Amino acid sequence: MQTYDLRRGLSLVFLTRPQTPTLITATYAWRDRVFAAWGGQSAAQQSGVWVFKRGKKVAQLEMPSIAPGSVVQSVDRLVVFGSWIVGCCSNCIIVWKSADYSHYTTLTPAATKKFTKLVPSTLCTMPTYLNKVFVGRSDGCVDIWNVSTGKLVYSVLPTLPGAGAVSALQPSPALSLLAIAYASGSLVIHNIRTDKPVLCLKKPGLTNSAPITSISFRTDRIGAGEDGRQDGVMATASADGGDIVMWDLNNGGRVTGVLRNAHEPSGEDRSVQINKVEFLPGQPVMVSTGSDNALRTWIFDQTPFSPIPRPLHARSGHSAPITKVMFVPSGSDGSEVVGKWLLSAGQDRSLFGFSLRKDSQNTELSQGNVKSKAKKIGTSSTSGSQQTIRYEELKAPEITCLACSLNRDGGMGAAAGGPIWANAKAVSAENTNMTGWESIVTGHKGDKFARTWIWGKKKAGRWALETGDGTEVKVHSQSFLFVPACVCVF
Repeated sequence: MQTYDLRRGLSLVFLTRPQTPTLITATYAWRDRVFAAWGGQSAAQQSGVWVFKRGKKVAQLEMPSIAPGSVVQSVDRLVVFGSWIVGCCSNCIIVWKSADYSHYTTLTPAATKKFTKLVPSTLCTMPTYLNKVFVGRSDGCVDIWNVSTGKLVYSVLPTLPGAGAVSALQPSPALSLLAIAYASGSLVIHNIRTDKPVLCLKKPGLTNSAPITSISFRTDRIGAGEDGRQDGVMATASADGGDIVMWDLNNGGRVTGVLRNAHEPSGEDRSVQINKVEFLPGQPVMVSTGSDNALRTWIFDQTPFSPIPRPLHARSGHSAPITKVMFVPSGSDGSEVVGKWLLSAGQDRSLFGFSLRKDSQNTELSQGNVKSKAKKIGTSSTSGSQQTIRYEELKAPEITCLACSLNRDGGMGAAAGGPIWANAKAVSAENTNMTGWESIVTGHKGDKFARTWIWGKKKAGRWALETGDGTEVKVHSQSFLFVPACVCVF
């Protein structure tokens, strides 16, 4: 589990140790502690909840005893408030005391003829509702539990017919108002105190009604209205698509803008899911994470006013399995750069440089402005053709082998003007010798060209070297050999 400092541009602060025995299923930050639930994803797999402070494990929660014949469930959502730590599974709610991490009780919904599961990702609390937690169910109801008495207080029935399962819950800054999203794509602002809907923002059956999986409210009291000076901004993200929708909840509610492709699909899987959207308390900053293995921050500071934020900082890695990895060699004997950098290629057609000393130096080697090219192609296509293109399709094919030598790398001063991989003839050999050569060469799946890269500028180079027999670059134990005066491609 990694902890990032938002004030320092998403710099990595802590990396937790020891590692959890299995995959982490839920996390929650509370005061100076971070709670991490792990395991329970199969009947034979153990589960637990560990407590970390400054990256070190300091305690673990007492897990409830499992009755014979019962199935172990993973804790998919954690919430900490007041005296309680609450974890939600698909069939029960586990409650611990935050003072000593002891198990307090386990809340189990009553069995019915038509069994309905809990939706763990919807677990939340609401201000002024003492000892109460809210959790959605697969039949569209929202249960209100008192964790202190262990009793079900009330169940909010679905507002709309055919709403489906609850997909997201989020309390609003206004007291007693709860945003409820359903699997049908509908979205309702509900008054819990009176049990009546206040706003119906999306109804089931509409086009593009993918279920909303994350909701967040802006709390710095600006951003809405024509001039952005009013309160009432909400952001939503769906389970299908990488867009974030911005809402103005004044005067009945309306969509004010859509942040397109905030997170984008990669690799063989064309789908992408935004896991979480969250406004920082009292700030015009929004944080988002997605299934593309990216953490991004966005800021609302554009003049004149724009309801859509601009990118602030980002941390990302490969969004598809890694195919090749190697250490970047030193530029000369005895250089301190040995072991500092890793070159990594993946099925997402990207080439990354990862620093083993400073996480903020990690970067993807550029292949040109492929996102803008993909956007232009999509804009120029006719509506009848329904042409869609992912920016990754404009990248070089998947890398299968690579080699690197920094003996003559030019660093940031390398002569690298002009188009990439164009084999331009109007190149001055004298200038190249003075400023440095490309230092990385890669072979690609189904491609007869070996392509060069400039490590110093972290970008694609000028040359695409064709194999002698016109076939794909072969992958051997040593596919490439760097010698002082040339690159040998097999």
